[in-house]
Amino acid sequence: MRSRGSAVLIKNQSVALVKRVYSNHTYYVFPGGGVEKGETLEEATIREALEELNVDIRIERLLITIFYHGTQYFFLASILEGDIAIGKGNEYRGKERKRGTYEPMWIPLNQLPSIDVRPKEVGHYIKQIWRSFI
Repeated sequence: MRSRGSAVLIKNQSVALVKRVYSNHTYYVFPGGGVEKGETLEEATIREALEELNVDIRIERLLITIFYHGTQYFFLASILEGDIAIGKGNEYRGKERKRGTYEPMWIPLNQLPSIDVRPKEVGHYIKQIWRSFI
């Protein structure tokens, strides 16, 4: 299993998440994905933010590492250019893949306790520290 890098983007007391609807289940994930050959974790996270959210980002620091289907690294990041929008990654093309829907959006930090954020460990971590972002 390959490592994954994900971005935690906080702006105006909101966090950027991708709303997923798959098999009649709605949940939210942090933008990110697998590290490709020759990439660093940070490079993969930057690439995935562009593919999934259509934004260029700068990595600030590592927030949390979890072990779930491989090692997943979550980086606090900031937007350098662009506005959150549907990206150009494979998840937004080829409906025949039957992977459900993807919708990037800003979620107010105070709403995190009421939604299903995955992986749960990262959602709980952000819920615990979100006041430091105000």
